[in-house]
Amino acid sequence: MDGLDAAEPQATGPTDIRDGLVRTEAKRALVWIGIAALVMLAVYLAQPLMVIFGGIVFAAMIDGGQRLLARVIPFVPRGLRIALVLLGAVAFLVWLVLFAGNQIAAQAAAFPELVRTEAQRLSDLARAHGLLSRTIDIPALTGRVAEQLAGGMGQFTRAVGGLLGGFTTAFLIVILGIYFAAEPDLYQRGVAWLLPARSRQDWHGTAQVMGRSLRRLLFGRLIGMASEGLATWLLLSAWGVPMAALLGLLTGLLAFLPNIGAPISGSLMILVGFSAGAHSGIYCIVVYALVQLVDGNVVVPMVAKRTADLAPALVLGAQLIFGVLFGLLGLMLADPLVAMVKIALERQARRNLANAPAAPRSGED
Repeated sequence: MDGLDAAEPQATGPTDIRDGLVRTEAKRALVWIGIAALVMLAVYLAQPLMVIFGGIVFAAMIDGGQRLLARVIPFVPRGLRIALVLLGAVAFLVWLVLFAGNQIAAQAAAFPELVRTEAQRLSDLARAHGLLSRTIDIPALTGRVAEQLAGGMGQFTRAVGGLLGGFTTAFLIVILGIYFAAEPDLYQRGVAWLLPARSRQDWHGTAQVMGRSLRRLLFGRLIGMASEGLATWLLLSAWGVPMAALLGLLTGLLAFLPNIGAPISGSLMILVGFSAGAHSGIYCIVVYALVQLVDGNVVVPMVAKRTADLAPALVLGAQLIFGVLFGLLGLMLADPLVAMVKIALERQARRNLANAPAAPRSGED
């Protein structure tokens, strides 16, 4: 009985590591394995992560709208201001469908054939003057480009597109954006909880700077979209250019894509203009140059002073990379994503500089 009551020494198990150095190295190996697993998981879930980031961008737009309303009606609760912003967006979409939908739909139906016809005519003209060695088959080229764009959307986008196409992705972004905008502190605290305690205060400060810069960036982008679209529509309508409403809408939407959207919308505008005659084509060139001149010298500098200072080549490179990896969604979100990464790296560099030990003075040991 005494042998049963006595405490027996515990035997060493096969997973016990008594050597401190081996235990430390094992912990380091596990950390690196975990980091590699997280990187692989992020690559595999890249498309869903882009949709989540799209929700964050949409939430920043909602939050920016309610902050503008707070300057006018500060006595209204924040939740009600968010509801007013969403109702305003829905009202605009309803107006667009009811009052401009028929005209734009009719123009959109005839737009692709008109662009193909004018592009083919331009190709034939260039070949006749010796600028091209052979005539380009525009319909075949359009089909190949469409296939490549569809192939670059990724597995997640193709899966979603099999159900309801891009509308489902847009719906997910809107729902996520509403959740993020309704309770931003909840999600910010959740991310902070995942970080070490010493880094949480820095995270809150970085998140505030990111949110402010993102709101200003998107507000400037919306101002540019509205000004370019409205000016294009009014100027083309004054001359009687065909499909002026559709061209104005496309110009406004494509203005969301810096460096890329303007050349695309300008090319479409000029093609449609020359379909109505040489004078209309030249007028469209003038309108495009005038709109881009005003936007580049008035709107963009005014916005750039209050947003993240991004190099145009950096933004264009990011758009090319994200466009190939994630399709249209990556192309649209490349600019905000680069801005957020830039802010995070700059703040981390400042913290590293502040925490760095002071260099010894000359003559001191």
